[in-house]
Amino acid sequence: MPEEDGVVVFTAQGEFEEQQVRSFLGAQGIETWVRGEALRKTHGLTLDGLGQVEVFVAAADEAEARRLLDEVEAGGFEIDETHEG
Repeated sequence: MPEEDGVVVFTAQGEFEEQQVRSFLGAQGIETWVRGEALRKTHGLTLDGLGQVEVFVAAADEAEARRLLDEVEAGGFEIDETHEG
């Protein structure tokens, strides 16, 4: 999806953080896409803003995505370590 069709809801500082956020939002039914991965993938940089990745969602999903990310930040979600799968 083109960036102009969406809004940035998160700026990740590396691939691990990006994948966590995108997986979490995807599990909640919110489609995501990114901008900024080219430099990180070609040079492996995340220093001083280089290699940052902006996570986008559709404008219609912005409020829900921000609510979910705020809830995560506040500790509202936990990983069930007893789950076997």
